[in-house]
Amino acid sequence: MSTRVAEIYREILDAAGSIGPFREEPKKTSIHLVTKSAFAGVATRKDALILTIKSASDIRSKRIARRERASANRWHLEIRLDDPKQVDRELKSWLADAMRLSG
Repeated sequence: MSTRVAEIYREILDAAGSIGPFREEPKKTSIHLVTKSAFAGVATRKDALILTIKSASDIRSKRIARRERASANRWHLEIRLDDPKQVDRELKSWLADAMRLSG
């Protein structure tokens, strides 16, 4: 993991930690961020990080690289992050919503 990708990951952990308690669950290809269930998944790439968040609805944003409807009331939304500054107010609000859904 590059230094830049590690910085982005730390920003995500700090953002989630400021919202509430959670734990990290390492998997084979990603790390799940979990309250009672997973609210986000993090997969590292050479120069970026792919953050998948749980959502109650589709979020229409240019930042969403991929979207998948998991069920009638659940979406999994992928955001590609290549700069720690991308962990901004908007992303933090999406994380907070995801944590509420999983708590």
